[in-house]
Amino acid sequence: MAAPRLTIIVPCYNEAAVLPKSSQVLGTILTKMIQSKQVNPRSQILFVDDGSSDQTWTLIRQLEQDNLIFSGLKFSRNFGHQNALMAGMQVAGKFADAVITIDADLQDDPQLIPKMVTQFSDGNDIVLGVRNDRSSDSTFKRWTAETFYKLMRQIGVQLVPDHADFRLLSHRAVQALMQYSETNLFLRGIIPQLGLPTSKLFYRRKPRFAGESKYPFKKMLAFALDGITSFSIAPIQAIMVLGIGVILISLGMLIYTAIRFFTGNVINGWTSLMMSLWFLGGIQLIGISVIGTYIGKIFAEVKHRPRYIIEIDDYSAAQQPQLVAKSSRG
Repeated sequence: MAAPRLTIIVPCYNEAAVLPKSSQVLGTILTKMIQSKQVNPRSQILFVDDGSSDQTWTLIRQLEQDNLIFSGLKFSRNFGHQNALMAGMQVAGKFADAVITIDADLQDDPQLIPKMVTQFSDGNDIVLGVRNDRSSDSTFKRWTAETFYKLMRQIGVQLVPDHADFRLLSHRAVQALMQYSETNLFLRGIIPQLGLPTSKLFYRRKPRFAGESKYPFKKMLAFALDGITSFSIAPIQAIMVLGIGVILISLGMLIYTAIRFFTGNVINGWTSLMMSLWFLGGIQLIGISVIGTYIGKIFAEVKHRPRYIIEIDDYSAAQQPQLVAKSSRG
């Protein structure tokens, strides 16, 4: 069996501080794999520049000139981390037998990459990198992550706890993933739905060695809400349950008021009236906002706008001669 052609996809957004180090680490790993004939000599590392405003693209271009093992993809603007992953997989999926996605900060263990390829060669279409030690994360971040995974399990969403976006996908898995055309992407929820042979590799998460996290609390919260609303209508069902509860409370208050009325002990209470109005108004606003979130997602989906726009594709340009050769043989 011929050695598989591998593409390592690295999404980048303002990663000028980490690119020199991460490119060196990943380049060394892939070069050793090529030399040991574990992967095809045409295997590459593909950096996807997600509309960076620093020197990220300049550094990628310099890496391309220094070593043919590196290649780049540039968005016309910032489209987001998940779209950067999808673009890299869509472009590389035309040529590669397998792709591996890993963040540029290398908090995920790149030394696991050869083991991922070994498990792929053993017949697994999907190999997931799973963190078994998050001691490098803050207490708050660990707590929020655990809470998120528990909540997703309770509402019936299939997620692999402590798996982020460090994974290997075979060509078959990438082609299956590309059939998912939704605008609101949550890859951690989509990947388990593919149902293809899957294995896991465990590793210890490392601290970020340079630069700043691209997922502050605000973005993590938005990402979690996007995941929940993309795969479940549980929030709407929760509003229904809450509404039923309010109705039951209202019936109880109605019975209590009637008893007070017939016993002649009626007190006109401004406080109780205002509290009731505020309470019901708050529930209504929450209900409207949750339903509005789902309507907003529908609005985004039905427009069928492109998820991203690629301004420069150096990867396909480098692979084009082989594509022509394949077409002539076909």
